[in-house]
Amino acid sequence: MDWDRVYDVLVVGGGNAALCAAVTARQAGATVLVLEHAPKAFRGGNSRHTRNLRAMHTAPTSVLTEQYLEDEYWDDLLRVTGGQTDEELARLTIRATADALPFMEACGVRFQPSLTGTLNLSRTNAFFLGGGKALVNAYYATAEKLGVDILYDTEVVSLRLDDGFVRYAEIISRGFPRRVRAKTVVASSGGFQANLEWLKQGWGPAAENFLIRGTPYAKGRVLRDLLDQGVASVGDPTQCHAVAIDGRAPKFDGGIVTRLDCVPFSIVVNKHGERFYDEGEDVWPKRYAIWGRLVAQQPDQVAYAIIDSRSERLFMPSVFPAIKSDTIEGLAEKLGLDPTKLAETVRGFNAAAVHGTFDNSRLDGCHTEGLTPAKTNWARPIAVPPFSGYPLRPGITFTYLGVKVDRNARVLMQDGRPTANLFASGEIMAGSILGKGYLAGFGMSIGTVFGRIAGREAAKHARN
Repeated sequence: MDWDRVYDVLVVGGGNAALCAAVTARQAGATVLVLEHAPKAFRGGNSRHTRNLRAMHTAPTSVLTEQYLEDEYWDDLLRVTGGQTDEELARLTIRATADALPFMEACGVRFQPSLTGTLNLSRTNAFFLGGGKALVNAYYATAEKLGVDILYDTEVVSLRLDDGFVRYAEIISRGFPRRVRAKTVVASSGGFQANLEWLKQGWGPAAENFLIRGTPYAKGRVLRDLLDQGVASVGDPTQCHAVAIDGRAPKFDGGIVTRLDCVPFSIVVNKHGERFYDEGEDVWPKRYAIWGRLVAQQPDQVAYAIIDSRSERLFMPSVFPAIKSDTIEGLAEKLGLDPTKLAETVRGFNAAAVHGTFDNSRLDGCHTEGLTPAKTNWARPIAVPPFSGYPLRPGITFTYLGVKVDRNARVLMQDGRPTANLFASGEIMAGSILGKGYLAGFGMSIGTVFGRIAGREAAKHARN
């Protein structure tokens, strides 16, 4: 490594957004250096745990059915965010996903049709063949073939800003402090979800009980450094992509296999055996990302999903086996719940469930009456043994506090001025578009779209 070399584009991060930026900048003729905090075996950030990308399309493709147009996509996003989104940037992202798949395929990414358990996404989401790890490997192979230089085990300590201009990056590469210079910089280093002390500033002591689904390297060091130097922030530090995952998952890096998709067909109770939210509010891809926050608000940040044998094959199971019993009381004992209280809750739910035509593929209207909270769909009595239970914990994927950008991915200062040579893509700027809530596959959409924009604009700026 020539430490005196001045690259055209320096990309901070090693996941989907960073690699899209690096490949795009290199294809535009720029010299590019990628700094990945993780060692090579764990490269790729959260992207290696992903499965799909939500893509607008006007006609069926090899892996997407029917059509998914801008207005429907926008309406889906509007509903999950409650309007907390920048419409200009959101619609820009939505439109640009129409061109994302050809770019990805040119980089060696391969797709597959939706599998059993994900068929309700067949119209909206393109699934990666081999998952996120295969996607990341394809991007790295493409970047290396194009001549992108990559440093692993390299943490960026600071991007030294001087009146909105990045003069150099202070780094620690394989344990040694260094300085790297580049004409332009793309920050794609993720959120701060792996920084429990920072999470506790917004969530209090409850954050100690959070599980981090993705990379343990997302400490938010670059984000904190930029905010401390006067870069404009966007988003709420307490908002994040938080899903209910299996409570037996590891503290870090459990990935998507620890996610639990049984909630719509279950009742979910807290440690006191009490239900606390409508499990059947909407189809799972539009509601799964609210359940991490819901569980986080319960005592000890724990909950339990209870199903009967009829629902066992209706969802993709966790990597951990269900806890089972032939009686509700026996299941309660195995879960550490009060058997009398759980049996009472189940009896009350069963009595309130209105008989109807159960259909797991759509909003079926099978609901409860006279029960608080109500269950508005898939309210089928839990009555056929054996009964199964799963412990739930909040699983944090990424945080929404980030840096503010314009439509060209240029980072803005607190006074509204654009920085001179700093761009951003991915989770570090996603709060501009995701104020709260989540839409399945949309994080990858943001990273891909703004990674390509940032790479294009950084290369253009470097040439000029």
